Amino acid sequence: MESPRSGSNSIETTMGVQTEEEFEDKSQQSSSRRGRRSYWRCSKHDFFPETSFENITAYKSALSQTFPRLKNRLLARSSDTNELVVLQKESERPMRKCLTWWDLVWLSFGSVVGSGIFVITGQEAHDNAGPSIVLSYAISGVSALLSVFCYTEFAVEIPVAGGSFSYLRVELGDFIAYIAAGNILLEAVVGAAGLGRSWSSYLASMINSNNPDILRFKVDSFADGFNLLDPVAVLVLLVANGIAMSGTRRTSWLNWIASIVTALVIVFVIVVGFLHAKTSNLVPFFPMGVEGTFKAAAVVYWSYTGFDMVATMAEETRQPSRDIPIGLVGSMSMITVIYCLMALALTAMVKYTQIDVNAAYSVAFAQIGMTWAKYLVSVCALKGMTTSLMVGSLGQARYTTQIARAHMIPPWFALVHPKTETPVNATLLVTILSAIIAFFSSLDVLSSVFSFSTLLIFMLVAVALLVRRYYVKDVTPKNHLVKFLACLFVIIGSSIAISAIWNSNGRGWIGYVIAAITLFLGTFGMALLPKQYVPKVWGVPLVPWLPSLSIGINLFLIGSLGNVAFLRFIICSAAMLVYYILIGLHATYDVAHQNQEESNNMEGS
Repeated sequence: MESPRSGSNSIETTMGVQTEEEFEDKSQQSSSRRGRRSYWRCSKHDFFPETSFENITAYKSALSQTFPRLKNRLLARSSDTNELVVLQKESERPMRKCLTWWDLVWLSFGSVVGSGIFVITGQEAHDNAGPSIVLSYAISGVSALLSVFCYTEFAVEIPVAGGSFSYLRVELGDFIAYIAAGNILLEAVVGAAGLGRSWSSYLASMINSNNPDILRFKVDSFADGFNLLDPVAVLVLLVANGIAMSGTRRTSWLNWIASIVTALVIVFVIVVGFLHAKTSNLVPFFPMGVEGTFKAAAVVYWSYTGFDMVATMAEETRQPSRDIPIGLVGSMSMITVIYCLMALALTAMVKYTQIDVNAAYSVAFAQIGMTWAKYLVSVCALKGMTTSLMVGSLGQARYTTQIARAHMIPPWFALVHPKTETPVNATLLVTILSAIIAFFSSLDVLSSVFSFSTLLIFMLVAVALLVRRYYVKDVTPKNHLVKFLACLFVIIGSSIAISAIWNSNGRGWIGYVIAAITLFLGTFGMALLPKQYVPKVWGVPLVPWLPSLSIGINLFLIGSLGNVAFLRFIICSAAMLVYYILIGLHATYDVAHQNQEESNNMEGS
């Protein structure tokens, strides 16, 4: 017997040809009825078309209903059909399906392989891991692959631009999806600004290694941290985002060419490193013990982030059920192997105590008499940052598009341009915000707001996957739901306990053993429960074991971020909550009631 969710998936599988064409025809007919409205329109109705914002009286009435509406929306869950079909009408035109698995592989490569591998590797090998840095990259790579598996199953079954926002909205509800997606969008914008500043610093160091601020203008009247104005960072962001706006296919093509060049440089680094390798440089393999290896793994994990932006490209993928698993899982497996080989080549070429923490590979080549190669590495790092900006721009804009489709922000940002077939308004929003931040804010200010949201999203997507497999509304028996929630609570609680013990500098093994056994028992108990849903096309293997492990690793890494990251998350979430209570809640409440009947009709058909 198929669950209601399975029924919605049957609609999804027919979307590939017929439903997509029907949607495009209806969009064109709707556009004709509206008199072919200009894309660059800007009226109150375009930003606030909901009934709650028709006039002051309607808004006051909506505010008076805040608490009942909040209660209604807190646990309200979307559906596959709503995300796949109903919300896409808000864009008036569909995005162009132009990407294949080959494009996704290189988009992932371009997004993930940035400057991090060239900087973080030397730093962590010198300070923490020594030659065992190769194991640090392997551990982090496995962790990233667990998250990739979870993302891939969702992206295959819900191939929309929203990525994790849509996945969480379907399984964990509107409110959690809003807070999580709002935070990761904020971090993506700040991250793009930081990458723009890094690009400027890297270029400046190539011109004058003694003055990384040579391309910036100092304004003494501004506060420290905001007084070095960076026009180069702004220019780089405008160019990268401009390319992203011009067309997804063109961006993919440029990224593909640039990433091939990077791959060739990386092969050169690995081959030269092994040719000049000395086994004596690999001894001792664990100079700071196993603890140093795991500490480095928590840091080098950031070299793997960026694949979640590629998951937002599912709506523009020609055959999601085939292309997404190959593109995401294949690329991350390849990147893990590359990172491990690069780390091993560096530590075999140079003794870990002699590695330069600021320019590891450049100095390493100079030490073996290949000074010219440092320029090759520098250009490769600049290229990596540029492609990360381009692919990041694509992903950030598509997050914004789906959030706007849900009316959590004005639907004007969901519009797809008729010529470029990309969400230009959403891209402009991300571009302007990141450019303003990059122009004024220094790297030390930006670095304090990184990381928390990314790990939180990865953890929540793993939780959402477990919910998808074990709970279907109106189908799962109540006693099974209670058992599932109990097991989930044990998994999350024991994962937090392991992180807390580690960060309290606990060195006794008893606490770890108890927490690990509890985690195992919680996962084992969930494994004994009957699954309410099995994916028809592609699914994560070894459920609930792999998602449970992903939850544990991500919570462990969250716990290592420090108090500043937690404080930033609380402050940003509080600000987002104010906006949600005043605007987002009422807009989504109105739209949900309008779309419910349409969604039910589509599922019925």
